[in-house]
Amino acid sequence: MPVQLHYDDAVARITLSRPEKHNAFDDRVIRDLTGAFDEAGQSRARVIVLAAEGKHFSAGADLGWMRRMADMSWEENRADARLLAGLMRTIDQAGKPVIARVQGAAFGGALGLICAADIAVAGDSSRFCLSEARLGILPAVIGPYVVRAMGARQARRYMMTTEVMSATRALTLGVVHEVVADDALDDTVAALVAQLLNGAPHAQLRVRELVSRVSEAPLDDVLTDWTAELIAGLRTAEEGREGLDAFLNKRTPAWRPRVDGDES
Repeated sequence: MPVQLHYDDAVARITLSRPEKHNAFDDRVIRDLTGAFDEAGQSRARVIVLAAEGKHFSAGADLGWMRRMADMSWEENRADARLLAGLMRTIDQAGKPVIARVQGAAFGGALGLICAADIAVAGDSSRFCLSEARLGILPAVIGPYVVRAMGARQARRYMMTTEVMSATRALTLGVVHEVVADDALDDTVAALVAQLLNGAPHAQLRVRELVSRVSEAPLDDVLTDWTAELIAGLRTAEEGREGLDAFLNKRTPAWRPRVDGDES
């Protein structure tokens, strides 16, 4: 199977499993990834980790798939592109926080997977490239997520030049949140998972809505009223009441895993 999904306690692990193809993706991989994110998002898991087997995270589009696309009609290409667009939205709106664990090469559409995730961590040997213009095409479907991550001006440069970005450069641009030694990737992901488990699940998902709204809307009465209504709703909801009661009574909230030393 080109995509593996398994559960590890509170974590749903989705893994690209085509190392012999450098985890390049085609229409089957896109469908399998979409299905895996749908399933994981509805599961009891609290966090989704997207990773890849082998040396590279993903080389982008599979060559055989690209050859097939070249022979397709405009209508067929549009339908095919919508599959990839659907995957990006599924990751972006997944039912759990998503962490992307990146090693090696992440080229072309792979940057869409990374930028659609909530958090991305890369090994220091990782390399990134928006390579589509070399082939006379554009990273159109992944564009909204890449531009959101790195900003419009920087996106213009790297989409035009197709130059390879180092892990450090990707960090500076906002493509990834953290760069660590390759052999520290798993420990870093585990630490992030532990931090996410401290937060309230519903509140964490509403973060996406909050960030999107406040980053795009003018600072006016409409936005001010919306933020006030948002916090009022969260304070009076079951999760908010549980969190406040746990804090005031110095106990562990219901959503947080208990560890030695926690008081009930």
